[in-house]
Order: sequence, then structure tokens, then C-alpha cells
Amino acid sequence: QVRLVESGGGLVQPGGSLRLSCAASGFTFSSYSIRWYRQTPGKERELVADITSDGGSTNYADSVKGRFTISRDNAGNTSYLQMNRLKPEDTAVYYCYANRVRMGYWGQGTQVTVSS
Repeated sequence: QVRLVESGGGLVQPGGSLRLSCAASGFTFSSYSIRWYRQTPGKERELVADITSDGGSTNYADSVKGRFTISRDNAGNTSYLQMNRLKPEDTAVYYCYANRVRMGYWGQGTQVTVSS
């Protein structure tokens, strides 16, 4: 059974940090690139960061560049999104997506709220 489970969300003050995790099972994790998206009510899902299957290349949305870091541990079947210097506009549900040509899997999402 394929599963992607995000965790690590929560409430944090502006300027704080959180680390999200995306734990995978039921498929060959190391064969998939990983994307982290976020979504707020009434808006389209936004691609935040992505990482290649071997972890050798990463990309970031301009809005998070320099503050967020995506990584992965293929031995542990987990991807991470380290989020620093969080802003209220980072508030969203964050999703991970395991991507391969013409197929992919979504997690259920984890809520991140940045507020004082």
C-alpha cells in the first residue's frame, strides 16, 4: 500500500522555524523526485520546493528561497522541508508529492500556521 505521510506542522511565531517530514512507504522512494506544495483556502496549490530522486538538485519558489531547505534521506524513505524565518504568509497546508513520469503520489498534508 502506497503511503506518504507528512508531519511536523503546527503553530509558530513569525521568525520561527519548523521542519516538515514526509515519510514514504509502499513504493521505491529513491526512484521518485519529491515536491513540496502548499495551499491556502481559495488559492491554487503552489509549488514550494523540489528535489531530484538522488538529491543532487533542488529548486525553490522565489517566495521561500534562502529561507527553506528541501532534503531527502533515501535510506530512510523520508523527505524534509526545513523552514526558517517563517512569515505569516507562509501559513498554509503543506503537501509532499512523489513524482515520476506520468505518475505520482500525494500525502494528506500538514497545517502550518505562522502567527503571533
